[in-house]
Amino acid sequence: LADACIHQALLLLYEWACHKYGIPQGYDGSPQSLVVLGMGKLGGRELNFSSDVDLIFAYPSTGQTYGVSEPISNEEFFVRLCRGLIKTIGSRTSEGIVFRVDMNLRPYGQSGPLVMSFDVMEAYYQTSEGIVFRVDMNLRPYGQSGPLVMSFDVMEAYYQEQGREWERYAWIKARVVAGDQQAGERLIESLNPFVYRRYLDFGAFESLRNMKQKISLEVKRKSMSHNIKLGLGGIREIEFFGQIFQLIRGGVVPALQEQSILKVLKVLARENYIPLQTCDDLICAYEFLRNTEHRLQEFSDQQVHEIPEDPVASIRLAASMGFADPESFARCLEQHRRIVHDHFSQLLGAGDSKRIDDRGQKIESGLQAVWQDILEDDQVRKVLAEAGFENPDHVMRVLDDLRNDPETRLLSSHGRNRLDKLMPIMLKVIGRSEHSLVVLSRIVDLIKAIERRTNYLALLLENRIAIVHLVKLAVASPWVVSFLARHPVLLDELLDPRTLYLPPEKSDLEEEMHKKFDLIPSADLEVKIQELCIFKQANVLRVAAADVTGAVPLMRTSDHLTEIAETVLNKVVDLSWEHLAQRHGIPGCQLDDEKIGKGFAVIAYGKLGGFELGYGSDLDLVFLHAGTRGQTRGGKYPIDNAQFFARLGQRVVHILTAHTPSGVLYQPDMRLRPSGSSGILVSHIQGFKEYQMNKAWTWEHQAIIKARPISGDIRMAKRFEQIRNQVLIRPRIMSNLKQEVVDMRDRMRRELSSPEPEVFDLKQDTGGIVDIEFLVQYLVLLKAGEYNELTRWTDTVRLLETLNQTGIINADIAHLLKVAYLTYRAAVHQLSLQEKPAKVHENKFRDLRKNVEKIWNEFMHVQ
Repeated sequence: LADACIHQALLLLYEWACHKYGIPQGYDGSPQSLVVLGMGKLGGRELNFSSDVDLIFAYPSTGQTYGVSEPISNEEFFVRLCRGLIKTIGSRTSEGIVFRVDMNLRPYGQSGPLVMSFDVMEAYYQTSEGIVFRVDMNLRPYGQSGPLVMSFDVMEAYYQEQGREWERYAWIKARVVAGDQQAGERLIESLNPFVYRRYLDFGAFESLRNMKQKISLEVKRKSMSHNIKLGLGGIREIEFFGQIFQLIRGGVVPALQEQSILKVLKVLARENYIPLQTCDDLICAYEFLRNTEHRLQEFSDQQVHEIPEDPVASIRLAASMGFADPESFARCLEQHRRIVHDHFSQLLGAGDSKRIDDRGQKIESGLQAVWQDILEDDQVRKVLAEAGFENPDHVMRVLDDLRNDPETRLLSSHGRNRLDKLMPIMLKVIGRSEHSLVVLSRIVDLIKAIERRTNYLALLLENRIAIVHLVKLAVASPWVVSFLARHPVLLDELLDPRTLYLPPEKSDLEEEMHKKFDLIPSADLEVKIQELCIFKQANVLRVAAADVTGAVPLMRTSDHLTEIAETVLNKVVDLSWEHLAQRHGIPGCQLDDEKIGKGFAVIAYGKLGGFELGYGSDLDLVFLHAGTRGQTRGGKYPIDNAQFFARLGQRVVHILTAHTPSGVLYQPDMRLRPSGSSGILVSHIQGFKEYQMNKAWTWEHQAIIKARPISGDIRMAKRFEQIRNQVLIRPRIMSNLKQEVVDMRDRMRRELSSPEPEVFDLKQDTGGIVDIEFLVQYLVLLKAGEYNELTRWTDTVRLLETLNQTGIINADIAHLLKVAYLTYRAAVHQLSLQEKPAKVHENKFRDLRKNVEKIWNEFMHVQ
């Protein structure tokens, strides 16, 4: 109703103003219209029966009117228009009043301009992080002294240069309620970075905590025990509960950029930021309190929030709420308010920190003095020894190095204060760990990488549980710490142990992906790629955390990493197809004279194809299509079908390798396509078949053993499987095949192995991983025509089991090769997590290596 009243009044007033003062236009000649922004309850669609309407006015750009003999500036035009609008809907008449208008929320307050240009308003709000509690509600730029209306450029400049931190809190509910809707949406979008930081804004904790304290103090000072809006357990506490999450996480969780508190609470429960019971409690209480608020205002037609003490009024209120007597209503109201206040009280506290005992407090105080470098060396050694460090002198050197690091020296006073608070806590946890000195060095390297982004220091400082898990992972693996240093946004994953050590199954990955992308605007490809990067990295971190703590075995680790890659790749293909199809239309495709859908498939080779992906593995890929002759149909810019698929492949590679603030997705390796690096990027499936059957080298047939379709048209996938099967079952001459496999193995060893004394290269040396893989591939190519079940699997372990089941190798040989293969892979895996090459002392796996060499010679000896 308020939106309609304001909008209709504005339409009439604008028409009259244009007739009297001329039509406002920008310097580029474009017509100018007013934008009316609703704030507070109007913005949130939460008006009561007697609410004010909180408004901010803006117009797109400066200029002057035309069409009259005496033109005026756009600013003067819109000031007069806004004054007329306020008078029209806010003046008391014999018929009453439409709505009381509150303009205190505009930039500069009551003395600020009545209307602003977009860029001034946006610039005003682009300012420092943090927020202070909104007490006086003078949220317009420049507070009570603010102009009534501003051009966009003036308003943007204001928020960039002078925007106050608490104004972020107010702008959460901003909404275009009348006037030029499209221009208003542009303004809100331009101010969005002021409200929602493009990162997890844990730096706002301190100011939010101050806000919460001010709320509590205000309640006590003003004796608001009967006030259902501002009192304990009231509406404001529920709104504050949700808005805390909006300010901290809204920049990276777009679903939280929502004006309605009820929708925000539901998003928080859906994203597992709060328990479902908490969500239900707060929603139930909010609806009860708001209904009570409505009943109070319906009777008095005033902005009343106080529960009446008068007996008759109490009976009337209880009856209007459906209660038989005031006592039962009061009990229900008190229960809701108590539950709300309990949830409110738990916010921003040290909820994940255990109480520090006297000894722990003493150690922390001592470590504070150590970090501040105010003790004599002997005292420092004593404190560090008591904290659990075995080599205090080395610790002192590490801390000196951090204190004197250029990044540390460049910290702002605010950032240095956070680091000074964090380090004693961090040192205490590290001192209790195994290999404390090694762990300290790893953690210090991480701090050096993230300290200039002090928001991450705030995250750790506010969540001691995150420090505990960070140290636990640093004990197990330097790779995990390096991974976090490269992608510090993942520090947020340390906050929830329920998910940190539990990698999701593929169905859960797909559901998580679906939910994430439902919340991203369809046109924003850059944001989608960045979200894909964060999705991939967060899930890889969960796999690594589970891996280094022994929660999952090696085979499942590779499975999880493979499933993450497949899920990401499927989304990348979808994004690429959507982008090209929207521009160029749909290509024609067919198999065996039958038209098919997308006619595109991604084939995984190598480690991805064999379910053996590691943490830093490339993706060996081949792209196939079934495009027909002719052009695409249905797009604005049709192109040749083959060209469409070539661009599709390029687009997939581009997205996989695009550099974003959150890193890169994967490095694809396309050299296994027909004719290698000199071949076309996307091959027609018929051409692929002809190449494999007539031109491919033996090593390419070895490679196709590990190949499998992982994305694209299901009929294309089936056709590839048919081609692969035909390639593998071809009859081969044993001596020729053996010679070709041995020659290729010798060539690989010469090119990729660098012999070192007393060192065993687990992959390339004789008796290593590649020998086992080549032996298995030789036997598959030799026997697949006789035993078709050998074409079923792509991974080495199940192929070994099948070779045994078919009698091609006996159980002892299969067992020896399987044990050696899994042992080597586990060692490579652990060395990777320790950031070491895949090499060990020659004595470590001497017996396994000898067994593999013996089996190789039995099968692969060339006369």
